[in-house]
Amino acid sequence: MEIINSNLIENLKYLIVSSRGKIVQSVNTTMVQTYWNIGKTLVEDEQQGNARATYAKQQLKQISQELTKEFGKGFDVSNLQNMRRFYIAFPIQETLSPKLSWSHYCRLIKIENKTAREWYINESIENNWSVRALGRQVSKLYYERLLSSQEKLPLRQEAEEKTKNLKIDVKDYLRDPYIFDFLNIPNKTLFESDVEQSLIANLQNFLLELGRGFAFVSRQQRLSVEKQDFYIDLVFYNFKLKCFLLIDLKIGKLTHQDVGQMDTYVRIYDKFEKNEDDNPTIGLILCSEHSKAVAKYSVLNDSEQLFSSKYLPFLPTIEELQNELLRERELLSIGVEDE
Repeated sequence: MEIINSNLIENLKYLIVSSRGKIVQSVNTTMVQTYWNIGKTLVEDEQQGNARATYAKQQLKQISQELTKEFGKGFDVSNLQNMRRFYIAFPIQETLSPKLSWSHYCRLIKIENKTAREWYINESIENNWSVRALGRQVSKLYYERLLSSQEKLPLRQEAEEKTKNLKIDVKDYLRDPYIFDFLNIPNKTLFESDVEQSLIANLQNFLLELGRGFAFVSRQQRLSVEKQDFYIDLVFYNFKLKCFLLIDLKIGKLTHQDVGQMDTYVRIYDKFEKNEDDNPTIGLILCSEHSKAVAKYSVLNDSEQLFSSKYLPFLPTIEELQNELLRERELLSIGVEDE
């Protein structure tokens, strides 16, 4: 068998990757320019005499309904409001960078300080920051800390370390829900799966960083019982409580079926996995929606008193969990509309 020239393979790979990059950049640039022009049109129409409150509440809703009927969900009221803010924040179209996506700009328009916004733009371009990297740096007040610090090198080294795995990749664009919406391509199942895996990974880190006795056990653990397979998103063991914590993440609303399913997981784990000297297993259901989050602990009836008296001080509160979910969804720039 003749050996294929490795240079040939590399050349073919380069052609494919560069072509994908050109396609993505073309779609992204077109989308950003289109949304800028929509924002400009909305602002100019508003300035012709429409009252701002009335415009925002009534006309945007009517415009959204008409555009959505023909072009899909990329033109909901919130995205139209983003387009309007986008034009106000960047009134000169020539200042827009083809290296930044619409998701980048949706994050940038939330920065009120114009100088800080310009600084984050330059840093994003220079360092090839993904939307997630940009969101992390903004939430950590990177600009403000750098401005007030006399020792800037450690801060820059910290920023580089935190974002080294969060560089822009073609795959990020291909998973960007705004691009799917702009092209009116159904993407809900594909994107939600990707979102779910990202949230699970970050929840894992969040619990380990709490410092309340959590040790990671398994991710997507399979339980086989009576020829049925069950998969648990995350399993932890708390060595202070001497018990397992099972976590199930859902994209969407919490249902009675979700609660019943977690009770089943807890019973199976207590029966087949926990040791005799372990305390009863705890379940935790996390539901992440577009603009809100729900967290619910699940314990069996005979363990409720133990949960209330001994478990709670070592567990993250409902508020902590919900805030973490919302923060991570914001950093992921999720644009999925929940049903």
